[in-house]
Amino acid sequence: RWLRQHEYVEKLNMHGILSASAGQEQLLTELLVTHAKIPVLIGELISVEIWKRKVFPVLCRLEDFKPRSTFPIYVVLHHEASIINLLETVFFYKEICESAEDSILDLIDYCHRKLTLLAARSTKAQAVTSAELRAEEMRADPVPPQELQKQAEMMEFEISLKALSVVRFITDQVESLPLSALTRMLNTHNLPCLLVELVVHCPWSCWEAGKLKKFENGTWHVVPPEDQVKMTKLDGQVWLALLNLLLSPECQRKYRFDGFNKSQLLKLRAFLTDVLIDQLPNLVEMQRFLSYLAVTEPAPPKKDLILEQVPIIRDHILKKNSGKWEAIAKHQVKHAFSPTEEELKFQARRWAQTYSLDMMEALAPDKPRCRVCGVEAAKRCSRCRNEWYCTRACQVQHWQKHKPACNLMA
Repeated sequence: RWLRQHEYVEKLNMHGILSASAGQEQLLTELLVTHAKIPVLIGELISVEIWKRKVFPVLCRLEDFKPRSTFPIYVVLHHEASIINLLETVFFYKEICESAEDSILDLIDYCHRKLTLLAARSTKAQAVTSAELRAEEMRADPVPPQELQKQAEMMEFEISLKALSVVRFITDQVESLPLSALTRMLNTHNLPCLLVELVVHCPWSCWEAGKLKKFENGTWHVVPPEDQVKMTKLDGQVWLALLNLLLSPECQRKYRFDGFNKSQLLKLRAFLTDVLIDQLPNLVEMQRFLSYLAVTEPAPPKKDLILEQVPIIRDHILKKNSGKWEAIAKHQVKHAFSPTEEELKFQARRWAQTYSLDMMEALAPDKPRCRVCGVEAAKRCSRCRNEWYCTRACQVQHWQKHKPACNLMA
């Protein structure tokens, strides 16, 4: 049943990406709003996050856990990435944000946790991309659970970047958010200061061997010297979120501009260069606001809120399953993650249908590359149609490694 639900989410995710690229995502948003599916997706997102934190580490420590294939576990890990990617695609629309209703508080908390991890992440090490993770999973050699756990931690990077975009889209709808949501972003989690940390440390860029690298479109790439001051999409998301939170009259009325918050926000002035403002002219207003903030002492916010809503999804799941995590892990090892060979083949066929290769090729920004030598490829395995090769010689060379996966998928 869960695998069927994952298939539906994955197909919605792919459909959302293709619709967005064609400017036709209105049908999908209407579907999600009409059937009240946004709270369901948020609940599923938080459930998988809790599973990764509470059950997955226990599962990896079990001595008797020696799965024939770790791909079923990878599907669960990837489920979180699929949902947050779908939410990133649709949260651009006001009606989607409003349809989240009270679950928007849980989504704000979720995004805050992801952005905190992103801000704390070392900028010296590059994250492994999702494409590299999938390639690793399809190797002939089995992946130990501990290695899978390491890959799951690295996958957090891309998930956190998606959460950043969701936060920006939520802040776009400040005027229509519930009162508790605004209070939670500004005072409970102090999102403005967290976003300042992201501007200062910029975890999606790093220096390696004297060259600047930035993370865009799911991969790290070297930035030419002439483009090093160019604003990336991720930079823009942070600045737009800050604009929404700091320049809105309602936000200014509720935010605590105390000594610490003020000193943190004033760090932004060093980054507001003429080059940056030329790329995002709205930042002129931010520059004026910070100049005013530097010489004034804003009045403290009025404490007029007596009752406040709180998120309930995560707390409910944690309380319901407290002390049961090891038992859950053992049950899942026996009934979910130790399939027979026949069950594995059946699941592989289902996955092959879900991850339609024609659909994946339409989503891929680059042309396929040879599995052996990495050059641009025009041929692929005729049995599973999963691996690409530039020549027959490369295909023959790779056959012994590819054969087990090919037999599984064909």
